[in-house]
Amino acid sequence: MPRYSSRQELVQEMRKRARLFIGEFEEIAEQDKDTLLADVDRSPAQMIAYQLGWMKLIQQWERDEQAGLTVVTPHPDYKWNQLGPLYQSFYETYQDWTLVALMAEFEQQVAHMIDLTLSFSEEEFQQSGSRKWAGSTPANWPVWKWIHINTVAPFKSFRTKIRKWKKIKNGLERIL
Repeated sequence: MPRYSSRQELVQEMRKRARLFIGEFEEIAEQDKDTLLADVDRSPAQMIAYQLGWMKLIQQWERDEQAGLTVVTPHPDYKWNQLGPLYQSFYETYQDWTLVALMAEFEQQVAHMIDLTLSFSEEEFQQSGSRKWAGSTPANWPVWKWIHINTVAPFKSFRTKIRKWKKIKNGLERIL
């Protein structure tokens, strides 16, 4: 995992990876957004919903901590050993959204994550323990690592997934 020397470095990588990830969806037809294919564990809509769910969770953790509330990670209704049901809740939240709306929301949430990232001082960004929510697991990660793990890393890995999905879908269309 990369280590970021500054908030700006993470923001630059986040912008790049977000643009590459969401750009993959421009050629997917609306009627295909919920299509599950063998060898790919999520539909295109689920891939975006996953990203939205995590970005919104991090933003909520920060808002709650700033409001003096106790932050329960990953979510008040789910424990760390219940990530599958948490992901399902993300998919259900966005199940009726169009692909265009999902893509627009993704762009908006990335902008919010960039604003959040830049709102931290360099010390808050780099040091473990600067936020209670960031220290909520035994790993006691610094804020930058939480942001990376829930933006840049899945933007990269899910870009690979959507590219595989498109390759399989295109192969099926040629057969038919």
